Amino acid sequence: MSNRLYSNLEWLPQAPENFVSRCRSAMDHGEGLGTRLQALASCRLDHNQLCRLARIIGDARQAGRGLAPLAPFRLGLLSNSTTDFMEPALVATAARHGISLEIFKADYNQIVQEAVSPDSAINRACPDAVLLAIDYRGLPLKCAVENAPTAEPAVQASWELLETIRSGIRRNGRAVCIFQTLAAPAETVLGGIDRVLSDSLLARIEELNGAIARGISGTADALLDVAHLARTVGLADWHSPKEWSLARIPFSSTFLPLYAEHACRVITALRGKSRRCLVLDLDNTIWGGVIGDDGLQGIQIAQGDPTGEAYLSVQRMALELRQRGIVLAVCSKNEDETARLPFREHPEMLLREKHIAVFQANWNDKPANLRAISGALSLGLESMVLLDDNPAERSLVSQVLPEVAVPELPGDPALIARTLSAGGYFECVALSREDFQRADFYQGNALRVILQKQTGDLETYLKSLNMEFTFQPFDEAGRARIAQLINKSNQFNLTTRRYNEGELTLIERDPACFTLQIRLCDNFGDNGMISVVICREKSNREWDIDTWLMSCRVLGRKVENTVLGNILEHAKKRGIRKLTGTYIPTGRNKLVADHYGKLGFTQVRAAEDGIKTYELEVESLEMPSPEFLPRSEA
Repeated sequence: MSNRLYSNLEWLPQAPENFVSRCRSAMDHGEGLGTRLQALASCRLDHNQLCRLARIIGDARQAGRGLAPLAPFRLGLLSNSTTDFMEPALVATAARHGISLEIFKADYNQIVQEAVSPDSAINRACPDAVLLAIDYRGLPLKCAVENAPTAEPAVQASWELLETIRSGIRRNGRAVCIFQTLAAPAETVLGGIDRVLSDSLLARIEELNGAIARGISGTADALLDVAHLARTVGLADWHSPKEWSLARIPFSSTFLPLYAEHACRVITALRGKSRRCLVLDLDNTIWGGVIGDDGLQGIQIAQGDPTGEAYLSVQRMALELRQRGIVLAVCSKNEDETARLPFREHPEMLLREKHIAVFQANWNDKPANLRAISGALSLGLESMVLLDDNPAERSLVSQVLPEVAVPELPGDPALIARTLSAGGYFECVALSREDFQRADFYQGNALRVILQKQTGDLETYLKSLNMEFTFQPFDEAGRARIAQLINKSNQFNLTTRRYNEGELTLIERDPACFTLQIRLCDNFGDNGMISVVICREKSNREWDIDTWLMSCRVLGRKVENTVLGNILEHAKKRGIRKLTGTYIPTGRNKLVADHYGKLGFTQVRAAEDGIKTYELEVESLEMPSPEFLPRSEA
């Protein structure tokens, strides 16, 4: 099971028997091509199946077919090895994650030349990111037996080479660099002492991996941890000396689907599309047995009991995810009071009611309950992962709500936590202070929804929240969170323009740009950063609203009115006479199609593609600050 779990991607459902015919017919229909391709990609596919699907995607792109809802992403690929075999696997796997991936490759082993030359194929392509698929054989880490240099210069020279590559990419474009850690070879020279000797290849690789991790910390760049991936499946299995000798393939082709999956998870995280909510079934998922039949003392969840400890490991992983900002919810077919009993009274339970943002235990079907959880949290279904031991329930949810990730679980409870981890649903490229608080943010939001239902009257509800806003320009402290919001916000996002941290730094320093990061607190706690605004000044004393987005957690609370009021205040101080705003439809942001009209802007242009342009004379509109929307400015 161990290596099969990873090499076969066994958390994914098996490919349908008619996979080939479905690939052939994918382009025969009109709308929904991207959705059909994503459904096919969401199965466990071998190398041949990935290639077949990649060809269909390539044909669709060449024919000018739209691939919505797949989000476009341009990836440069630099490597010291053969990359032809990687491209189709990456393209097909990206579709699984909702990404329409276009790849631009350098010639074999032309890494530095492609990075530093402004007119190289990759730099001309203006990619969103460049994957540095470089292994230890592409860096100056090895040394001759005689006159061996010390480890430090070799590691330093290798890191300086990587820095040269990054600097060239940065100088010639806006791409994020995805660095790979290096998988050490399985072979040693002197056995265990290789780890002790500073000039051994093993020691140098480990030192360089540390340098890579430190080198990207605090930057916009991302990490693909190939070293850990190779150790997970076993170095002797990962490396294929035969394939390297024959075709310069840096790892066994057996693991190509796994490598592509992990690379695409990083791309997914860069696009802000990672999952944010883990929904837990209860019976035989986080404890053994059925609470309604076996009672509090009959369920298996205790130290010293192999089965009980297996379920505790699931709870432990859920808690660790929550500590890193993943929201937890319960979706169980049970009586509510009975389902809550272990959370309240079982002495061995690690999870408690306070850890659960939304608790749905009833006899409704699971798709209905998942929709209720989505509504209570103001989180889209595409943000959710359902952990459920019942294959019938998994199948139902997958068919009715394909947006929800539903990992296939093994029969052995000892392997549930490992399977959830292997699925990699919660990949992230950086963690901000607010990430650690996100679970509390959403839990507070669920309480606000309950209060609103109880209050009924909107103004009374808003007054009872005692909201306080803080407005600040972009700064270094908030940059990582701002980048996250810009890259993952889809529904309340007027233009869905994406900027990485490097580009945000330039925007911060541009005197022609006005920026806002908006935070919100209320009686239920700190909501954190909930809105981002970028305005660009034009020559005729006009501000164009380049970016305006808001967290869906705060919808229906008139936050947009307060934000516009603050924009107008600053515009008046700077002598700005007019605001212009653009709505660019994406299929995901219909929520804000009439945003500017509702705020008093006048529509001045409408294009055939649905893009609308609005204007507002700054002096023509006063935005009062109602008593239920107090404002504080940092």
